[in-house]
Amino acid sequence: MATATIGIIMNGVTGRMGTNQHLIRSILAIREQGGITMPNGDIVIPDPILVGRSETKLKALAGKFGIVRWSTDLDACLANPEDTIYFDAQSTVYRATCVRKAIAAGKHIYCEKPTATSLEESLELAQLARKAGVKNGVVQDKLFLPGLIKLKRLIDANYFGKILSVRMEFGYWVFEGHWQSAQRPSWNYRKEDGGGIIVDMFAHWRYVLDNLFGEVKAISCLGMTHIPERIDENGNPYVCTADDAAYATFLLEGDIVVQANSSWTVRVDRDDLLTIQVDGTEASAVAGLRDCKVQHRVNTPKPVWNPDIPNPFKFTEQWQAMPDNQLFDNGFKIQWELFLKHVVADTPFPWDLLEGAKGTQMSDLGLQSWKERRWVDVPKLTLQEEL
Repeated sequence: MATATIGIIMNGVTGRMGTNQHLIRSILAIREQGGITMPNGDIVIPDPILVGRSETKLKALAGKFGIVRWSTDLDACLANPEDTIYFDAQSTVYRATCVRKAIAAGKHIYCEKPTATSLEESLELAQLARKAGVKNGVVQDKLFLPGLIKLKRLIDANYFGKILSVRMEFGYWVFEGHWQSAQRPSWNYRKEDGGGIIVDMFAHWRYVLDNLFGEVKAISCLGMTHIPERIDENGNPYVCTADDAAYATFLLEGDIVVQANSSWTVRVDRDDLLTIQVDGTEASAVAGLRDCKVQHRVNTPKPVWNPDIPNPFKFTEQWQAMPDNQLFDNGFKIQWELFLKHVVADTPFPWDLLEGAKGTQMSDLGLQSWKERRWVDVPKLTLQEEL
């Protein structure tokens, strides 16, 4: 058994998601556990170098967690042959340019989504990576949430019978900034900076739907900018040019109908910030981020519409919680481990840049449907043999 390090260029990890999920709870957690065991028994330990535009932020972050290597010079980092993986968690508008550079430098690519600001550019990145022969992957973290793992377990067991419909509710109230500071950065609400909940969330919905229920065949979407003005990080008001809510219907293969509400302007009265209800001929389930509850046809109550009497049913008590049956690690960390094994040991990793492009396609078609006020079909994406 041998122990080796693998150099990872981590660009854009000074932001909330990059710091918490990718650096602290993934890469540093893997280091603290002693690395990852490969199929042959070898141990691989990630060796990150933090890259970004702000020397002050990088120096502070590296110092806080005892990381020796950091830089504001991406080109110099890409020139180092010891760093074989490039990871990108920047704002979307910066991502494609840097990923393109990293591919040209022969680095394996792992990045957040959306992978680019347009479908054409997302497909170009996937094509470039294939031509260069570099391994590549896109973060698809929600597949590794405990609640969705439990839901996938039910689907694989044919618990639902024929799945009829899916209802997804996602969101929470993001404060405008006037009297409570906002929980999200201001660029999220500016279209010109790559903002908007359709761009942000439809990439997630695409891989969740495709991987759990079936390929998306068509989409109908209505976007809204409910809050026209917010306050930025410097206390200045700005006009919101991007959507902060989206109301969509997806048609999947097998005629499964999915209704998905995504909103940063909704107050939460449900079990979690994301809930997914699946209804089938034999049973139903409601999954959140960590939990999943079920109701089989033999346990389904028989309510009768009668507004003249108090409701006699306690509906929320008539569901059964699924057991954990396993220890659930952080979803981002799980996927990082899978990608590192893919790079070092060539184990399977299906969530590549083409899958990332499908997410961008979903966002683009959602925006098109909203603009044209109609259903839009979802074409199948493939890569050409040559650029």
